[in-house]
Amino acid sequence: MANRLAASTSPYLLQHQDNPVDWWEWGQEAFDEARRRDVPVFVSIGYSACHWCHVMAHESFEDPSVASYLNENFVSIKVDREERPDVDAVYMQATVAMTGQGGWPMSVFVDHDGRPFYAGTYFPPQPRHGLPSFLQLLSALRESWDGKRDAIASSAERIATALAARRPAVGTRLPDSDDLRAAVSALEAEFDSARGGFGGAPKFPPSMLLEFLLRFTALTGDPSALAMAETTLEAMARGGMYDQLGGGFARYSVDRAWTVPHFEKMLYDNALLLRVYAHWYRLTGSPLAHRVVQHTAEFMLRELRTAEGGFASALDADSDGREGLFYAWTPAQLLEVLGEQDGPWAARLLSVTDDGTFEDGMSVLQLMVDPDDRERWDRVRAVLLAARAERVPPGRDDKVVSAWNGLAIAGLADAGAILGVPEWIEAAQAAADLQVCVHLGARDDDRLCRTSRDGRPGDNAGVLDDYGSLAEGLLALYQATGEEEWLAFAGILVDIAVQHFSDGEGGFFDTSDDAERLISRPSDVADNAEPSGWFAVANAALTYAALTGLGEYRDVAERALRVVAEHAARAPRAVGWGLAACVALEAGPLEFAIVGEPDDPLARALVEVARASASPGAVIAFGVGSDVPLLRDRVPIAGLAAAYVCRGLACELPTSDPGALAARVHARRE
Repeated sequence: MANRLAASTSPYLLQHQDNPVDWWEWGQEAFDEARRRDVPVFVSIGYSACHWCHVMAHESFEDPSVASYLNENFVSIKVDREERPDVDAVYMQATVAMTGQGGWPMSVFVDHDGRPFYAGTYFPPQPRHGLPSFLQLLSALRESWDGKRDAIASSAERIATALAARRPAVGTRLPDSDDLRAAVSALEAEFDSARGGFGGAPKFPPSMLLEFLLRFTALTGDPSALAMAETTLEAMARGGMYDQLGGGFARYSVDRAWTVPHFEKMLYDNALLLRVYAHWYRLTGSPLAHRVVQHTAEFMLRELRTAEGGFASALDADSDGREGLFYAWTPAQLLEVLGEQDGPWAARLLSVTDDGTFEDGMSVLQLMVDPDDRERWDRVRAVLLAARAERVPPGRDDKVVSAWNGLAIAGLADAGAILGVPEWIEAAQAAADLQVCVHLGARDDDRLCRTSRDGRPGDNAGVLDDYGSLAEGLLALYQATGEEEWLAFAGILVDIAVQHFSDGEGGFFDTSDDAERLISRPSDVADNAEPSGWFAVANAALTYAALTGLGEYRDVAERALRVVAEHAARAPRAVGWGLAACVALEAGPLEFAIVGEPDDPLARALVEVARASASPGAVIAFGVGSDVPLLRDRVPIAGLAAAYVCRGLACELPTSDPGALAARVHARRE
């Protein structure tokens, strides 16, 4: 019989609907039940594409004896961290504070007020690696609950008080050019010059840092910043992190050389990297960047797009019960699919060996050099992709998350505009329509809901990064299409963020002032796998200010970015998206106003030049007779379309010459 999770909109919770554990969803009813029975609360937090979440579920939550003990002695709550990032953030802080590390699955034991008294991550079914078995842990905690309640209460109160007191400092000054150079120097000290990336294994794609380094290169011409960015971008694109057949990136590499990934594919990684590789192509014209952009966009539209036009959250790491089985190959498999001529050739090209680079003699495909015979490679790739499609595919988490769809909208809009692919821009528009009609239009209070599934909005309120990242996406979409509604909706989202999430000192909380009260109100300036909500709003506010000329939004951005100064040299990897915004501030940002009819070839040529400019954070408005402030009162020159270029409060003379405009703004042209 299915448990309470059967009615959830979360694919992760639905994965547990047939567990013998008597799961509850997060909510006051679960805590009331624990208080009525006088038992502790077990909070299990994970997400659908998490490999070790599946392992613990199979080993423990599907075990009738474990479930029986949990049901008798605890109230068990299952949380999808992607639906409730606020709950996840609070208990991740507690887990790291109590154990020195965090991760998923997260296993937290709390009292009736939600205060944690014990926390950890994965626990095995039998004692190993210094960990007790899960049943041993449950038994010990229940004994402590019954016999040492005062000690538990004291510990829980102390932890809750410490969590509530933690707040990031907002800073006292904006970073200057010296701070930005200091950040580059600090990154050089941690840079893996041989393999790309920063630090050792595991290696995660440093998407926000790469955007900063590309922007810093565009602003200053710094060769070390470009070298770090290009070395990393190429290493990721040629290694096993990147799906050489189907496009798209895995979550991270388990080794330093980007060879063997943890195979789940997340929307946020691919959306961010799509945009970064498009910006690399814009800056340098790299053919590798062009190919990665094309195949990653195609992957997103083919495998992540939902029937409603949004983008699903993730593809699982596992297929047919084994991690990576969908993606790895042996020489014999290549020979069987491709034949005696192409099979060995593909094995050499893709680093597939008899020993293998993965499990059971299988290899993760790598493309360390471009093939000499491009036509042959395209044919082989198509055959292998078709053969792979016959395998059991990874599961898909098809819930639509506002923040991550905002990143996808931005990536597709930018990539489509830079590479001239209108289909990608149209896909971004469809995703934006879903956000406005379902995520923003379904609530009575004109607020975002964070998730939807099958067009049905979830019950979870949007958090700060939903507002910031979606606003960023809509601003990119406005610049790609010239459709003013996207600019208007972006302004609404930024206004809500400022009104309901501000801490009054220039920073932001992750949850709104009228959100559900947890044991602490989370606030985190640091980027993680995606931009922090704090910096997402700062970037959106800066772009909105440049497009509208409204100085109060630039003030919002500048106050929020003061926090970057103290982290730039000390911990730049934590503030990459903030550093990227600060480079845009240093650059102006540059403002392009192209006045002309949409079907006018000259106007289109001027727009293409503006889009080719790598000036950090540059904004583009185009059209005629528009009420958008950047275009207002701008007129053609002698009846010809014209480009106006401004920086801050100073504007240059308009021009109708695309070549002169390109030279003026250092735009690379084909």
